[in-house]
Amino acid sequence: MRSGARAAQEAARKAPALLGKVLSAVLVLIAAASVTFFAQLLIPGDRATTILNLQTGRSQKWSAAELAPVNEKFGFDHPVLVQWLHYVGGLFQGDLGTSFTQYRPVTQVIGDQLLPSLVLTLSALVVAWLLALTITLLTVKRGRFVSGLGSSWEAVTASLPPYWVGVVLLVLFAVKWPIFPVIGGTDLWGTVLPVLTLAIPLAGFLGQVTRDEFEKVLDQPFVTTARTRGMSDTGVRLRHALRHSVLPAITLSGWALGALISGAVIAENIYGRPGIGQVLVTAVNTRDVPTVSGIVLVVAAVYVVANLLVDLAFRLVDPRLAVSKGGQR
Repeated sequence: MRSGARAAQEAARKAPALLGKVLSAVLVLIAAASVTFFAQLLIPGDRATTILNLQTGRSQKWSAAELAPVNEKFGFDHPVLVQWLHYVGGLFQGDLGTSFTQYRPVTQVIGDQLLPSLVLTLSALVVAWLLALTITLLTVKRGRFVSGLGSSWEAVTASLPPYWVGVVLLVLFAVKWPIFPVIGGTDLWGTVLPVLTLAIPLAGFLGQVTRDEFEKVLDQPFVTTARTRGMSDTGVRLRHALRHSVLPAITLSGWALGALISGAVIAENIYGRPGIGQVLVTAVNTRDVPTVSGIVLVVAAVYVVANLLVDLAFRLVDPRLAVSKGGQR
């Protein structure tokens, strides 16, 4: 009985915090949708004229009678406030509008290419973490020379633009030494270079943050106590130091996941991969505003979901954080 009552009290205590996070996520999505909607209105030119020009392939002026069916079809003849409410309301129904060039729902246009981008993004995040943790474990406090090599590697890679990394990897390992395909496909082998293009700069950034915390943790008294009890250096690093030192980098992973979605545009265009990057470039070139806005909202949604997952990861890595965030018991 006591355990059941305690669990109910714990759930009731956490409910407001959880509700606040969900409400905050909804507000962020509404704000992102609003920004993208009003950005469409700021683009020079009449939207109906733009659509007709895209359909006919020529730029000209159209009469009011010719523009009327387009305005009615896309709702441009309604007041701006009504258009905004319809746009935001459609967001929560999975309706992001209709593509100006493909004449089908934006959700379908993006959905057809979203999976390759998510696979690329998540793979890059995992590889970045593996690289960062490996370099940290092997170099921190291993002597001045080895530690210097590790910190230098992190500083250099963190400052590299993904576009430059992609071009270098493509020239070296696909052109000069044809190990990987020049045009990356969706198979495992064709994904290696695009993943490294995104993972290497991020690994340097995560490694810098993890290294600073790792060095501090290794100097803590509880680490010294673990060593005096006979625990090996590897055991101390893996069981004690690592868990505490990755927390700041986990915080940055939410931001990193959203940034990787944005960076996927670069990698997909360098390696000719399918994904929302190709869709975005095409939409920008053809002034397909609903598709561009839809991709912006997808990236915003990824940021929101990633931050929620980061909070969950915090609680899994160190459950005491759930107590500190929820208040004192």
